[in-house]
Amino acid sequence: MKLGFIGTGVITDAIARGLLKADYPLDEIIVSARSRAVSAALAALSTKVSVSEDNQQIVDTADIVFFAVLPQDAEAVIAPLSFRGECQVVSLIATQSIENLRTWVGNGPQICRAIPLPSVADLSGVSVVFPRTPVIEDLFGALGRAVSVETIEEFDAYAVASAMMGMYFGLSETLTQWLSAQGNDYQDARDYLAGTFQALANTAIQTPDQSYDQLRIGHSTPGGLNEQVHNVFVNQGGADALLAACERVAQRLRSMR
Repeated sequence: MKLGFIGTGVITDAIARGLLKADYPLDEIIVSARSRAVSAALAALSTKVSVSEDNQQIVDTADIVFFAVLPQDAEAVIAPLSFRGECQVVSLIATQSIENLRTWVGNGPQICRAIPLPSVADLSGVSVVFPRTPVIEDLFGALGRAVSVETIEEFDAYAVASAMMGMYFGLSETLTQWLSAQGNDYQDARDYLAGTFQALANTAIQTPDQSYDQLRIGHSTPGGLNEQVHNVFVNQGGADALLAACERVAQRLRSMR
């Protein structure tokens, strides 16, 4: 099996590294030269990785072609290419519908969309696939876990959830800065929060029978500090702001279908 990536950024880098780490059965990974720093670093990892200056050559060679370009560049990059009917296309472009992609690649290739996160590099990612595509589910399953959905509405909801990464790091930075303002070393504060949140994530993974609300209650002494922080967050509109952000992103995705 030969995989081709048009667009070589953070997610392409993570998928390629993860597949190499997992020793996934493939013959070659062909990545586009852009960005050169990422493509060169990947090529240095394994003889299975090659770099191509020609996107058409990638399409002509690969059994599975991944689109990993910016949404605003997608049409200009993809539309000029000619695709074989037996090619499987996987789009990692968040805001481009399968209908749009179909107008660019033609009626022959199978097309699915996927939402992998950078953690696939460590084989710990949960990737969403739409529509169900067994070969792609198997591939992302090797990088952690694959979740397949039946409808575009379900897929878009996961896309909204995946947009929380920036907020997570923003929240962590706010807390780190607050700890630093109390006289603590910034790096110590950062490491403390990273370890704390990692431990909480591990707890959630290890207790799949409990809802997040059950875990919150279990980690909050009645009248204690954890309960106080949650109550202040909710009472001052934190939960409402989060839901409003989700709905606005969902509206944006719906408008692009």
